Amino acid sequence: MKRLSPDTLAALPAEVARPLYDRESQEVGIVHFGIGAFHRAHQAWYTDAAMNAGDRDWMITGVSLRSAGVARQMNPQGGLYTVAEQSDDGMRARIVGSVRNVLVASEEPDAVIAAVAAPATRIVSLTVTEKGYCRNPVGSLDFDLAHSLSFYYFVTQGLLARAKAGLPGVTLLSCDNLAENGAILERLMRQYLARHEPDLVDWFDRNCTCPATMIDRIVPATTDEDRAAVAAALGGPEDEACQDEACQDEACVVTEPFSQWVIEDRFASPRPRWEAVGAQIVSEVAPYETAKLRMLNGAHSLLAYCGLRAGHEYVHEAIADPALRSLAEQLMRNEAAPTIATAPGQDLAAYADALIARFANPSLNHRLIQIAMDGSQKIPQRWLETLAHNEKHGRTCPAIREGLTAWIHHLQGHNGPVDDPLADKLSRAAKSADPMTALFGEGGLLTSSWRPQ
Repeated sequence: MKRLSPDTLAALPAEVARPLYDRESQEVGIVHFGIGAFHRAHQAWYTDAAMNAGDRDWMITGVSLRSAGVARQMNPQGGLYTVAEQSDDGMRARIVGSVRNVLVASEEPDAVIAAVAAPATRIVSLTVTEKGYCRNPVGSLDFDLAHSLSFYYFVTQGLLARAKAGLPGVTLLSCDNLAENGAILERLMRQYLARHEPDLVDWFDRNCTCPATMIDRIVPATTDEDRAAVAAALGGPEDEACQDEACQDEACVVTEPFSQWVIEDRFASPRPRWEAVGAQIVSEVAPYETAKLRMLNGAHSLLAYCGLRAGHEYVHEAIADPALRSLAEQLMRNEAAPTIATAPGQDLAAYADALIARFANPSLNHRLIQIAMDGSQKIPQRWLETLAHNEKHGRTCPAIREGLTAWIHHLQGHNGPVDDPLADKLSRAAKSADPMTALFGEGGLLTSSWRPQ
């Protein structure tokens, strides 16, 4: 079976969309840390659309901090990959061309630093997940975790080279599910700089910015079945006798038709015209970010832990369970929505309706166990802030309380090994005589404004 590459691009079926620009003539303008499936289905997808619309010189150099897996998928394909949108109407495939190459930081650290320091680089973006920010329980930088293979080291060395060369600063763009992600990134970067390159702090403050963002698209982990379906869409039927007609894409991602990206208008230098292809550039991200974290992400975590406990495997199975759907509706409409100060025109009731429909998409096999990962990094902003706000106003949150009970059940090992940076400590706390206090009480593992009552 042939492999997707610049050489095979022209032979793809006419119905497969592809880049409309000359990729080789475009310079790299973005360095992205954490080039996983979500980035490929979201920020790189928007950037490809912006270049299709006429923007120039916004190619992306991706960086994998440790694993060479994505580099092995993408580099032999010249950075090309498929975004396959799945819905009841079937699959719609688009080849995205905005990624130039993928560097593996653990294997080629100097190349990563050089990419950040390159004169054409204007944006350094991140999807490193919540745990990638290396925060301790009180939210400050954990310097033991933020060692030489964290993004902090590479960004710092690249910025240092820029400052020495007299180059302008860059925009550092967090695209992770963190409340106030821009402010958190800025604060943690300053802490790292103050420890390791104190003379660079003032230059950083004067020349770099860290806008807040809100990102939203459901992107399940890609399966072998997904790759087979994409291969068929790119070249021919899945029948073994016709495999020579198919086109294998090892880097493809499967996602939903819906996508949203809200970005604070605070850039250090030029940027792609993402707003021309569907992104929202706004002065205040917080209302959108809070709604997404507390409603979408909050309901996702609820469905994950309660769904696994009920024996379900996928999100669409969990939301089809009447009891679980009722819990998700309760969380979104009655517990989360009243805590959100909306932006003009922001309709939370319609947002909840749309989320239920998206969760029910049977074409997306979004595994509950994938959402259940790293709960210690997610639950404070997805559930505990909602709990604290409601209890302050005399309201109860039975759905979130049920979710916490299901999370403790998960931490006790009932769904298999716990994938979390605090797994061992969480397991001990969950098996203690009073798990709620061990996890959330005074001196508990998770620090928040909410305390068990």
